[in-house]
Amino acid sequence: MTTNRARKALLLALSAAAVAGAALAGGGAAPAAAAGLTWGDCAPAVKPLPGQRCATLSVPLDYADPHGEQIGLAVSRLPSTRPEARRGTLMVIPGGPGSSGVQRLAQKGAALAEEMDGAYDLVAFDPRGIGGSAKARCGLDEGDRWMMTLRSWPQADGGIEENVARSKRIAEACARNGGAMLRGLTTANQVRDMDRLRQALGERKLSAWSVSYGTYVAAAYAEKYPERADRWVLDSSNDPDPKRVARGWLEGMARGAEDRLPDFAAWAVHPDRADAGLRLAERPEDVRAVIMDLAARLDREPHASVLPGAPGEPAKPGPPLTGSMLLQALQLALYSDGFFPSFAQLVTEASDPQGEPVLPRELAGAMPDDAAAITVGVICNDVNWPASVPAYERAVAKDRERFPLTAGMPANITPCSFWKGGAVEKPVRITDRGPSNILMIQNLRDPSTPYSKGLRMRAALGERARLVSVDHGGHGVYLGNGNACGDAAVTRYLTEGVRPSEDVLCR
Repeated sequence: MTTNRARKALLLALSAAAVAGAALAGGGAAPAAAAGLTWGDCAPAVKPLPGQRCATLSVPLDYADPHGEQIGLAVSRLPSTRPEARRGTLMVIPGGPGSSGVQRLAQKGAALAEEMDGAYDLVAFDPRGIGGSAKARCGLDEGDRWMMTLRSWPQADGGIEENVARSKRIAEACARNGGAMLRGLTTANQVRDMDRLRQALGERKLSAWSVSYGTYVAAAYAEKYPERADRWVLDSSNDPDPKRVARGWLEGMARGAEDRLPDFAAWAVHPDRADAGLRLAERPEDVRAVIMDLAARLDREPHASVLPGAPGEPAKPGPPLTGSMLLQALQLALYSDGFFPSFAQLVTEASDPQGEPVLPRELAGAMPDDAAAITVGVICNDVNWPASVPAYERAVAKDRERFPLTAGMPANITPCSFWKGGAVEKPVRITDRGPSNILMIQNLRDPSTPYSKGLRMRAALGERARLVSVDHGGHGVYLGNGNACGDAAVTRYLTEGVRPSEDVLCR
């Protein structure tokens, strides 16, 4: 977090490249009591901030039958502490699909509130299927709920037979057990739910800070309700092509890993890593070979692993560490510089025949059934996926050759290829029609939403948007990687309504 003095200096520097846009009217003073929302204490599991309150919003299970069955969504609010400065409500829209907005508000709310300095009430909700909201279930076997099985990593030789069988099995279980709740897990419904929350809050317009998948939700909202979107921030966007959406997002991870690896390589060869036993090579160009050679060896002979124990408890034996698991651990580590040490430690321990590599927690157990359901539900309900197994075999072979760091996983078959009923409704097309009130911010080296894909969102929005590119690696920019220039650009837009007059680069 920058100091106020430093931030003001940065804002002045940015203003040379900015124009003061007249702020779209926000909510002004605090609205009347929110209809249908009764605020109370948040559950302890949320780990709420001081002043953070929670409620339940009732929405239709099926918007085609608005007076039919209703479901509850978990909602949370961190009110402005300066009512005289308040201009409206800022919606915090998480990524995923599968991330909790209530948890993200608890995690980021203090830093965001400091930046906003009372300008907004901060609000978030758990999308249907997530966290404290109504759940969907697929009834999946435990073995089909591990990250390594929900993400279709090919066999060591590149074969996808096991992926095909598992994808069919998951799709059949979801069709058998999911019902209307599972079919209701769509981006379109999240947009509708978000507008229901706006109404319940008594706001004419919303501002938003969206991240990752949340940028697609935010863009879709601004497309459907342009007159209800005030100051709109898209942080770490992906390609909004309506024919591909989630399938294209998955494929982008291959490019993203390649873009990001040099950052880890530079870190992993620094002499300072030697004392901790984390220096993997002497030259950055050698780090790739260290990882890929180890992955190949682990595919031939998996290494015994251990699972991290709960606080105060010892570690316990884990599943054999394979090459695919190592590459998945790399993909996770590339999200943030803060994850580099643990991945280097994993490589070091797995390279030692007597070592005891500790698996990342994400790879150390099966997801709950509801989490697995949301992981596949939204991406399969949003758009139709190709069903040709031979086409996936060819795509995987090509992807493995072009992008060895991800071994063909991003191009592989998923349960969506066998999804009963296909897409629930036609995907939204993001256009350049609407008010010019969107600020995009994007890292140049993002492993999940690569810069090249973010440029597709930028092109789709045209003059509606400005883009702040940040010369940094990792996933998520604002209040996430310490880039003062990027943080200042977002803060100034949300608090003052000032965007850069043209796309800018923060070095």
